[in-house]
Amino acid sequence: MASLHKIEIGFEGGQVVPVRLDEAELNGLKSALAKTAGSHELNYEEGTLILDLNKVIFLRITTSAAKVGF
Repeated sequence: MASLHKIEIGFEGGQVVPVRLDEAELNGLKSALAKTAGSHELNYEEGTLILDLNKVIFLRITTSAAKVGF
């Protein structure tokens, strides 16, 4: 099973959508944000998300492993 990255996609207006993406989908999203405007189809573990790239203002990519405890 491929490793999934925890991502938060921030939009104009303050909404944040959390998703888990594999490496290929994450790289595709970063490339789309860097090169184009318009829309981008994102396939993630819960289904498909179509993003308006003009409204995305940030990606938060969690790099640390999940922790258990306090």
